[in-house]
Amino acid sequence: MLRARTLAPLSLVGLMALTACGGSKQGAGSTASLQGAGATFPAPLYLRWFQDLASSEGVRVNYQSVGSGAGIRQFNAGTVDFAASDKPLDAEEAAAVSRGAVQIPMTAGAIAVAYNLPGCSLKLTQPQLVSIFEGKTTNYKELGCADQAIKVVFRSDGSGTTYNFTKSLAAFSPAWEKGPGSGKSVNWPTGIGAKGNEGMAASLQQVKGAIGYVETSYVQGALQAAALQNGGGTYAKPTTEEAAKALASIDLGPELTGSNPNPKAGYPIVTFTWVLLYKSGNGDKLSGLQKAFSYALSDAAQASAPTLGYVSLPANVLEKARAALASIGK
Repeated sequence: MLRARTLAPLSLVGLMALTACGGSKQGAGSTASLQGAGATFPAPLYLRWFQDLASSEGVRVNYQSVGSGAGIRQFNAGTVDFAASDKPLDAEEAAAVSRGAVQIPMTAGAIAVAYNLPGCSLKLTQPQLVSIFEGKTTNYKELGCADQAIKVVFRSDGSGTTYNFTKSLAAFSPAWEKGPGSGKSVNWPTGIGAKGNEGMAASLQQVKGAIGYVETSYVQGALQAAALQNGGGTYAKPTTEEAAKALASIDLGPELTGSNPNPKAGYPIVTFTWVLLYKSGNGDKLSGLQKAFSYALSDAAQASAPTLGYVSLPANVLEKARAALASIGK
């Protein structure tokens, strides 16, 4: 069993803050400034959107890519104007937010099983995937590849990506559900820890034989994404097309917070990702919030999502998301 330790992340925080806060074409008196924190899963897409806002809409957004758990904590403490999370608040958590919480899906995507072993093409059954993260399958030769030790990497911080990944592992395996289970943090049977999707990707790049889970846009350089077996028994890679097939099976429900941890079509580990806004008490930030997220939910912004490996919101979800945004401050 590998001994758990934490590796430092390759952070987008400073880059996002500097880029999103720079160079508005409008004068200082007409510029809105917003503070947000949370999920690393959608960070590359949010960076793109916030760059556009700073240059064209006069809205500066300082978004700290610190993980869903940290973002929710800041949201609950009232130290940010908005948060972002890949795990929506449940009914009890939402009711505990003194100013009220409105949860709005912004985009969606796949959680890739990324690995660093050139020349290996992984095609994993659901039991094989679970066995790797249980620490029972320990060498790539057991999966039809070269003789190379498997080195599991997991998220060390409270993470919506971890929540969705472990929720799928629990759906794939009763033993996993009874053992580590699912959550933003779990007691991993094996592996080394890394912070954020950025840190996960950096750690995977550095270690030959490493395997972990990241949003698809972070699968770069030496990394490859495994094909996974879905609930229907077929295999798919985490392309935007295969993710869209799986996302089509999700009924978000009236609160826009639904999920499906084992869809029968498409790539099986997918999720929407949400922005959390206060229902009331936004004060002079209300106009900036409306402008910023109206842009994110615009046809133009949504059309840019697939270029970075994300999935545009379906038309019916987009309509409900826009209505939810319009409800804040009312």
